[in-house]
Amino acid sequence: MGSDAAHTRAAGGADHPDGLWRIDGNASNAFLVRDGDRLFLVDAGVPGDAGAIRATVSNADIDPGSIDGVLLTHYDYDHVGALASLPELDCPVYARDPDASFLDGSATPGLWPHKALLQRVSGAFLDRPTLPVERVDDGDAVGSFTAYHTPGHGPGHLAWVSEDRGIAFLGDLVREDDGELEPSPWYVSYDTGAVRDSVRDLAERAPDFETACVGHGDPIVGGGREALSALAASLSR
Repeated sequence: MGSDAAHTRAAGGADHPDGLWRIDGNASNAFLVRDGDRLFLVDAGVPGDAGAIRATVSNADIDPGSIDGVLLTHYDYDHVGALASLPELDCPVYARDPDASFLDGSATPGLWPHKALLQRVSGAFLDRPTLPVERVDDGDAVGSFTAYHTPGHGPGHLAWVSEDRGIAFLGDLVREDDGELEPSPWYVSYDTGAVRDSVRDLAERAPDFETACVGHGDPIVGGGREALSALAASLSR
């Protein structure tokens, strides 16, 4: 696969959970996960990341047409960008409003706060995917993954958590740095107070999970739930 293969690696290294692949995008991570007899793509990077996604699918010996859905954590240029460049996908995108409506074009991000304006401007440089968008809400399940509404970084932000798989996809609610989790910073968030509330709420409600996958930084393989709880405790002080 040439240079694209360098973007594909197992999440966490040699001890990664079976059936979980990290896609190193040009600006953020995406993931491919096997969930029982189903396969999900989680987020989709920037437009130029389509090659890295294809490399992951190929290296995992997976037919792109067998991917059952895209679990979207949120609408941002670096999380939805490659969807329109992957015509081989034939599956729904699962997202929460208003992000779902931003994706299918039935709504547009506003002019305020600054993050909304950034989404509005960057959206002008995105091709709209033709995949159907299925709207989900807090507590809805897709396969073994449950959607948790975690606003703050964006109004429709979701974390996807599977107790069966012991995996949580936390999107940009948090980011990893030196093995620890940090909250989404103010300059890329709608509301940092809501980010803090969402971290605490998710730490209270989510089931146990070992692996925490984030949009920015390395996955935490082993102790992911503890890392989230530690962050929540620090934000409560």
